[in-house]
Amino acid sequence: MDWHKRYLQQAGWTRDLRAYLFAKAGIQTARRILEVGCGTGAILSTVDSSAALHGVDIDPHALAQCRVNAARAILTRGDGLALPYPNESFDLVFCHYFLLWVNDPLQAVREMKRVTRADGHVLALAEPDYFSRVDAPDELKPLGAWQAESLKRQGADPGFGARLAETFFEAGIKLEETGPVQPVGNEANAEEVELEWAVIESDLAGMVEEEEIQKMKLSDAAARGRGERVLRVPTYFAWGRVTH
Repeated sequence: MDWHKRYLQQAGWTRDLRAYLFAKAGIQTARRILEVGCGTGAILSTVDSSAALHGVDIDPHALAQCRVNAARAILTRGDGLALPYPNESFDLVFCHYFLLWVNDPLQAVREMKRVTRADGHVLALAEPDYFSRVDAPDELKPLGAWQAESLKRQGADPGFGARLAETFFEAGIKLEETGPVQPVGNEANAEEVELEWAVIESDLAGMVEEEEIQKMKLSDAAARGRGERVLRVPTYFAWGRVTH
C-alpha cells in the first residue's frame, strides 16, 4: 500500500477548503506555521507561505519521506499529546486527518492551542465520521461497518469527526467556523477507485474473509458501471482563534 499516494488523494479532497481557511487565518502574514501529524508531507509540501514551516510526527519512517517531499520544512519527531515546542511558538497550527488517530484528541487540541500565540489560529482540516458513512446499493453497506471496526482495531476513533467542534470548544478555542468538508470534483476516476480499494483491502486483511472482500469489490464495480454507486463519509473541519 502506497500511503503517500493515499495522503495525496486526501489532500486533493480538501484543497479548496485549505486555500479558503489558510487565507482567513492570515497565512501570508504568518511567521511560523506548524503541521501536527505531518506524515509524509502531502499537505506540508503544498503550503504557499514565506513563513518558517515546521512539521511534527511520531513515525520516523513518515518523517523520512516528509524530508524529501517538504524539503524546506523543519521536522521534529514528537507526540501530538505533548508537543516538543514552547508555549506560543506559532502563528498557525493545523492538522489533517489526524485527531481520529490519537487516543486523547482533546489533549491533542489543547497542545495545539498551547503552542499557538495569542490571537493565532488552530485548524483541524478534515476529521471523518465513519459511523455516518453512506453506502449504496444496499449490498455494499457492510463495507462501512467493516471499515469502522477495522479503524477501531487500529486504534482510531471512527466517529470522531462528529465531535470535532465540541472538542475545540472544550479546549477553550474560540470557534470561527466549522462544518462539513464539501466534496471536490465529480465521480471518482479509475485510479481513485483502485486506490480506495487498496485501502479497503489493507484495512480488512485478516479481519474479513478474502472471498467476501472480493465479492464486495465485484459488486462495487457493477454498481459503478450502472451509475448506482454511492460512497460518502461525512468529514468535518474546524477553524478557531486562540485567545489565551
